[in-house]
Amino acid sequence: MKTIEEKIRYSFKDRTLLETALTHSSFAREKSSGEYNERMEFLGDAMLDAIAGEELYREFPGKGEGFLSRTRASLVCEKFLFEVAVRIGLGDHLKLGPGEEKTGGRSRPSILADAVEALIGAVFLDGGYEVTREVVLRLLADGLKDVREGKAIITDYKTALQELLQAEGATAGDIQYVDAGQSGPDHDKVFTVKLMINGSQEAEGVGKSKKQAQQNAAEQALSRRRHAI
Repeated sequence: MKTIEEKIRYSFKDRTLLETALTHSSFAREKSSGEYNERMEFLGDAMLDAIAGEELYREFPGKGEGFLSRTRASLVCEKFLFEVAVRIGLGDHLKLGPGEEKTGGRSRPSILADAVEALIGAVFLDGGYEVTREVVLRLLADGLKDVREGKAIITDYKTALQELLQAEGATAGDIQYVDAGQSGPDHDKVFTVKLMINGSQEAEGVGKSKKQAQQNAAEQALSRRRHAI
């Protein structure tokens, strides 16, 4: 089995950074040891946004802010990053606590997408911006290819719904995603979000993260409105 370093074509000078990037909080909590990858995830998220934004800005000089924002959102969303994680076999290398392991954490989209961001953060800490840019562009290569060829890539349902509603005269303040609670143990939480439009509930979404719950609620609302047309 190829290592993660072989898959991303980058060798770490400080391997503790890679180990931390692959360590989920459940492992650190249940083993009562060491660092885990949430801080690196925060850093990697920022680097991913910046690099994807820069690449789109350079490649599409004739496109406006709306196109650039929508396309970047599609390239860095949980669903796309999950596909990246599956492609490089990231789940096989994660360190998970026993509880998370038993409940399928190794294939959970939110955990894998977060691990991709943590891996990018680790590369940045180890090798700097230019190296990180090369790695990120390799990871995003399939999505960028689709954009260049004019193909639709993963839909950002929140943005698509917002654009549809704004075309109907709504403002950003008319659209709200309200947390409606969470359930399950710490290692297997499920979040619920209510989508409110002009003060009325339009849809309800659930997911393993608040972001995913919001996307699921927006997808429901968008589907209903499109079928009503």
